[in-house]
Amino acid sequence: MKTLKPPWYREPLVWLVIFFPAVAVIGGFITLDLAITSDDGLVVDDYYKRGLEINQVLARDQAAGVHGLQAILDFKRDPKLIYLTLSAKPNYVLPNQIELKLSHHTRAHLDNRIILERINNALYRGALPDLKPGAWYVELAADDWRLLKSLQVPIKIEKLYITSP
Repeated sequence: MKTLKPPWYREPLVWLVIFFPAVAVIGGFITLDLAITSDDGLVVDDYYKRGLEINQVLARDQAAGVHGLQAILDFKRDPKLIYLTLSAKPNYVLPNQIELKLSHHTRAHLDNRIILERINNALYRGALPDLKPGAWYVELAADDWRLLKSLQVPIKIEKLYITSP
């Protein structure tokens, strides 16, 4: 008597042979989607020009030292405000506005630019944006100087001290 063979789709070995190539194809499509939709953001088109600008950037850091600038950033969560206390040598006149850049270490689309307005002699105020968790660069800039510091979010401290080099 003849034994009936089960149909091909009932054989476990067939599914094992199909499974691994199918997983590879699905993984390839997921990788392709990530490559198309994610922002590389780390390489700039004008890298040579940016390299030449490094001397100007270093001069801004040195100018902060010449002015004797020191800053304290105070993060208030309710209401969401940033307060900046800025001190300098007596002969330096503090600007009326200071630009605060919050730059994410790896994701340029998360970067924020805030203008801090002067509210009295050495105190400035601006709105605190929502910051995604991770490492951030903090840059304070005005006139011919800038101050830099790194910040880890979520912020575990209320005050961030920044001094000139």
